Amino acid sequence: MIVLAGAAIVLPDRLVDAGSIVVADGRIQSIHDSVLDRPSGATWLDLAGHLIAPGFIDVHVHGIEGVDVLDDAQAVGKVAAIMPKYGVTAFCPTSIACTPATLTTLLDAVRAARANPLPASARVLPAHLESNFINPEYNGAQPIQCLRIAGGSNGSTRSNGSNGEFTGDDILRVIADQRPSVGIVTLAPELPGGIDLVRDLVQHGHRVSLGHTGATYEEARAAIEAGARHATHLFNRMSLITSRAPGVVGAVLESGAVAAELICDGVHVHPALMSMAVRAKTARKIMAITDGTAGAGLPTGARTRLGDRTIVVTDRCALLEDGTLAGSILSMDGAFRFLVNQMQLSLPDAARMCATTPAEELGLADLGAITTGKAADLVVLTRDLRVHQTYIQGCQAFQ
Repeated sequence: MIVLAGAAIVLPDRLVDAGSIVVADGRIQSIHDSVLDRPSGATWLDLAGHLIAPGFIDVHVHGIEGVDVLDDAQAVGKVAAIMPKYGVTAFCPTSIACTPATLTTLLDAVRAARANPLPASARVLPAHLESNFINPEYNGAQPIQCLRIAGGSNGSTRSNGSNGEFTGDDILRVIADQRPSVGIVTLAPELPGGIDLVRDLVQHGHRVSLGHTGATYEEARAAIEAGARHATHLFNRMSLITSRAPGVVGAVLESGAVAAELICDGVHVHPALMSMAVRAKTARKIMAITDGTAGAGLPTGARTRLGDRTIVVTDRCALLEDGTLAGSILSMDGAFRFLVNQMQLSLPDAARMCATTPAEELGLADLGAITTGKAADLVVLTRDLRVHQTYIQGCQAFQ
């Protein structure tokens, strides 16, 4: 038994100023509005002056501290071992468009990490594929030579004009072979066969996300009706709102069925638009993400990779060598600080966006909130919201 005593506690609906959390057998046994005495036989930790929040869940992260999840078969495990340093207790390893062989290596690694989790490492969730089925006109940092088009309802595919040595069918076969390791699939529904692909993925248990897409409002609505329930990095690389054409952004903001990701670094999305999105959808339908790359945690000027593409770390973001924005250098504790300090969100709302909403949207009933009976996945923060400790299933994963 462990007693975390004296800290402020971020509950789903309120903040306890100085309370206690009792953890036993990896679960939250009880929550108290006061500082408990030292129970006999328990480990008692004085955390006065700290804040305890639910462990952060990042549903869109490519890498951190020089490691990209597509590097090799060990990369997912390496990223999982680093994540608790930033308060992350669960994450979706996120790919960019890649070859079938690279995708297979990633999904094999995800399966292995989930079957045999490493001690003191973040939970590895099913992967998020920023897939091959995105619009080349909205590719951003995605390698255009890896993009493909899914054909009709029979799943037939054709190349989009690149000279790659694989087809969309090859990618779909990898997904079909490794379904338990594939969680979110980002795609552009306006491409030929896009709506059929949405339906097929949803029928097989995957969470379809609208992203890297130039879809019209009507096409986005059709994808939502077909089962899409997620939007990849809202506002970035998608059709925007105009007075007579609401685009993907308008469809996402309008729909109560869709939860949207927001990169919470103040670089990818202007804070005014972030505030508008949170007001429109509430914290219950917005997920804070990092879109973090291997450049996160590295010094300015460092060079690393996004997939097999070289990226350069600046003081604000990561860039391809041609200057294209290529993901972020954000960590989830940084996202939490931004929401509280810059966006002026309440601590419960910030925790909801960084933990509770992702858990609810991914169906992780055991995670995402400080509630009696849930797994004791917790982050202890200092007064200035820096990570002091991270607990996963009641075990300390970072100090």
